[in-house]
Amino acid sequence: MKAMIFSAGLGSRFKPWTDAHPKALALVNGKSLLQRNIEYLQQYNIWDVVVNVHHFADQIIAAIKESNGWGSNLLISDETNEVLETGGGLLKARDLLESNEPFLSLNVDILTNLDLNKLMAFHQQNKPLVTFGITNRKSSRVLLFDGQSRLCGWSNVQTGEEKGPHLLFSEKEKSSTQLKAMAYSCVVMYQPAIFNLIRQQGKFSIIETYLDLAAEHVILGYDHSGDLLVDVGKPESVAVAEKLFS
Repeated sequence: MKAMIFSAGLGSRFKPWTDAHPKALALVNGKSLLQRNIEYLQQYNIWDVVVNVHHFADQIIAAIKESNGWGSNLLISDETNEVLETGGGLLKARDLLESNEPFLSLNVDILTNLDLNKLMAFHQQNKPLVTFGITNRKSSRVLLFDGQSRLCGWSNVQTGEEKGPHLLFSEKEKSSTQLKAMAYSCVVMYQPAIFNLIRQQGKFSIIETYLDLAAEHVILGYDHSGDLLVDVGKPESVAVAEKLFS
């Protein structure tokens, strides 16, 4: 199985580190976020990994060469000219990821102990187009699911803005469907068919694709509430991560 680690972001929330370094190389107990996620994948026998780069791309490439990929086969998806976000980044890496098998993606700034074997088993049993980890933690933006864990929408908790196929539900559907709000874990399993279905182009979030496809294709959330998960998006979150990930 192949995987992609999204590592190209500007890391604007992680200043001042990202004024001179990519967030992917920020250290948690002496190991970079990138190394930690590569080693996380290795625990599940995933050795072929695509890493996209943009912000201080040369530093990431140098670290990969110096470490010999931390023992994995790492391929670079070069977004030096323009950072493409998660959706655009995934699409650009198509030639590096595409095969007959499902594949994974992770965000470099998310650390978790989600059991990928359980995620894979859930995906194989239910056969959706996409499965991603979700938890019941607090978040300013949440995804909405029906009783079968199928994605139905997205909501900005602070502004009340909503998107997704649930907005087109009939009154009967609205009254009979109790939607559950959950936070996105940024650990995703895709069927290879996803590439032929993505309608967005250029720079876009993969969440846009999920919401675009959710009405016609099964996209599921895998609830792993209770597992460790830290969004190392700000400098102060490093201390939190260091208490949980040795």
